[in-house]
Amino acid sequence: MQINFFTEDASFPSGLKKTMFRSVAQTIVKNESKKKIDYINFIACSDEYLLSVNQKFLKHDYFTDVITFDYSETEIASDVMMSMDRIGENAKNNKVSKLNECYRILIHGVLHLVGYKDKNPEDKKVMTEKENFYLDLIQ
Repeated sequence: MQINFFTEDASFPSGLKKTMFRSVAQTIVKNESKKKIDYINFIACSDEYLLSVNQKFLKHDYFTDVITFDYSETEIASDVMMSMDRIGENAKNNKVSKLNECYRILIHGVLHLVGYKDKNPEDKKVMTEKENFYLDLIQ
């Protein structure tokens, strides 16, 4: 089981507690899924980098804060790509620190891996409640 943090052309916010977040990610998977973690790679990147990934692989032509690629049906094997530019904008708009918003998006990515969706208002409400619950484990 590995939970890794990589950077492309952007960095995670200073103060990110990777060891503590690994524990939270394991808790999310244990509480919300019967799957086990093989690996999760969290990748920090820019708007431009993630836009190119969004266009190439998902055929979407817009900025997003996170894209989760799940490679396995039986275990969790994933790349979670996160735009630090979007995270910064979200933080400013929501009046929270960039670090807090980064944790929210890390949690959001893991929740997608255990089956949560956010395409309609009802699903978004459930996702936000779960994000808040697990965010409380960090602060």
